[in-house]
Amino acid sequence: MLVLDFWTFCCVNCLHVLDELRELEERHRDVLVVVGVHSPKFEHEADPAALAAAVERYEVHHPVLDDPELVTWSAYAARAWPTLVVVDPEGYVVAQMAGEGHASAIAALVDELVAEHDAKGTLHRGDGPYVPPAPSSGTLRFPAKAIELSGGNLLVADAGHHSLAELLPDGETLVRRIGSGERGLADGGPDDARFAEPNGLCLVPVELRSWLEYDVVVADTANHVLRGVRLADGHVTTVAGTGEQFMVGGVENVVLREGRGADVTGHGPAAPGGQYPPLDVRLSSPWDVTWSQDLAAFVVAMAGNHTLWAFDGEQGSMTHLAGTMNEGLEDGPGESAWFAQPSGLAVGADRAIWVADAETSALRRVTPVPGRGVEVRTAVGQGLFDFGHRDGPAEQALMQHPLGVATLPDGSVVVADTYDGALRRFAPATGDAGSVGDDTSGTRLAGEVTTLATGLAEPSGVVVQVGEGPDGEPQVHLLVVESAAHRLTRVALPASLAGEVLDGGAHRTQRPVTDIGAGPLWLDVPFVPAPGQKLDDRFGPSTELRVSATPTELLLSGEGVGVELGRDLVINPEVREGVLHVTARAASCDVVPLGPDGEPDPDVFPACHLAQQDWGVPVRVVDRGEPGDVPSLTLPLRG
Repeated sequence: MLVLDFWTFCCVNCLHVLDELRELEERHRDVLVVVGVHSPKFEHEADPAALAAAVERYEVHHPVLDDPELVTWSAYAARAWPTLVVVDPEGYVVAQMAGEGHASAIAALVDELVAEHDAKGTLHRGDGPYVPPAPSSGTLRFPAKAIELSGGNLLVADAGHHSLAELLPDGETLVRRIGSGERGLADGGPDDARFAEPNGLCLVPVELRSWLEYDVVVADTANHVLRGVRLADGHVTTVAGTGEQFMVGGVENVVLREGRGADVTGHGPAAPGGQYPPLDVRLSSPWDVTWSQDLAAFVVAMAGNHTLWAFDGEQGSMTHLAGTMNEGLEDGPGESAWFAQPSGLAVGADRAIWVADAETSALRRVTPVPGRGVEVRTAVGQGLFDFGHRDGPAEQALMQHPLGVATLPDGSVVVADTYDGALRRFAPATGDAGSVGDDTSGTRLAGEVTTLATGLAEPSGVVVQVGEGPDGEPQVHLLVVESAAHRLTRVALPASLAGEVLDGGAHRTQRPVTDIGAGPLWLDVPFVPAPGQKLDDRFGPSTELRVSATPTELLLSGEGVGVELGRDLVINPEVREGVLHVTARAASCDVVPLGPDGEPDPDVFPACHLAQQDWGVPVRVVDRGEPGDVPSLTLPLRG
């Protein structure tokens, strides 16, 4: 039997699904073939070489079909990344599932299909067709971020080797490696500790190192934890996270351990302000980390659920700082702002926090406001589906999936514009850089964008180094982490720090447009629990549906949040095209077998599962068909 995984390598939810499928593939390797169908969102992802690198980077152990024109995507009526399609041994599509969190459902379905087709004699057993490519060799393998240590050495998050590499200042010579190099989650010395695709690194302030007993905080992305590393002996300790992924809207996101309360589980935080013991809260793909003096905490870019968090190791707290967990580009106070896979962080001289917001191809600025949390403003970026390489006024500039950011000595910002293979510079307009305490939420930052360098191989991190030039004047170098080239590269900047003004064009994610009739529209999001599961309403409603539109005028009614997975919408006949944004979630749990007394067996504890997906459906509004006909739009969460 076959599982088709429609994915794109920019999408963190797709990366989560790759991890979910690993165990399933191994357990059913003689009866199940997984085929990835790579249907790209960004222009860079349509490059076959970039796709081949991503397959190696994320250790995809099944065949991948390159679908750059979304032909296979359209044939299977996929509407979202990721989408899973299950095909039985006789070639019939038996299930389609959008989003992540379906591993248990697929496992239960596969077990059911194996039994059915084994009995019918239609089940074929044997080895799969996949032959893995030889892994690349070298000191670094898909490095992610780097920092400069006090003695001049460099510490690199060597994501492809699941370890940290300390290099001499030349950026090439290996001093030592921290981590065994095997994917996993294990604390201990440098030879025993295990990481899984580590990304962000941050030095601990000197005054806190003896107290915390570690010198570097690491965003251990695929393990969903933060690690503390003691440089003296390379010892690694988990300092935040349980090792399990935070599921938006799910249960068991926070575990209250003995000594801190009853041994129970409950809903995780849903809005900024929630504060939790660091080792008791699930994280979701932390991608970068930086120190904020104003917050007296490490700020964490939580790419997996589109939020920022604050980790205070001294006080022992993990605080949801900003982001609603909805994916998009919305400015304002932290509790209402939207992010989209925040993946790079840097703090400026004015102590504001700059964020590389990858999926909206945006540069954001987060300002701590005493007594009021943080305020979020956008400098560059248009939204989830607009990208490109365009310099000039910031409100018109475009980038493509940036993953790194750093600040320059003059207060400007350099961005690792990853999928454009470039370094970009944002120079705030005079008087619009803002300062701590500014109340300017909801307004974009003015400024100019230029290009400092091109031709780089997926730059994902930048280290700013200030030295002395040949004439004795200060010389700024950028140490660039070229992830797809497996190396660090130095780029010298002119004294003015200025770059070129380039226009490589604007692009928009192209997906098949759905024609919908003006007027009433029935939105249906079918969900059926997997075999052996039922909807879980122990902690409140087990389903949630959230609807909005771009432009907002597209919807005359039907926007907002509700618990039913179906809703009447009214489409504005005056708006001819736009995007419907739909978020659906459904929680289910295993059915507990009955004991001899006919009651649920008290010794069996049901596992909980959450299915979730965000859709952005491009629509074209057409005239209504037959009088009285009410059209419908079906987005199966699991069908």
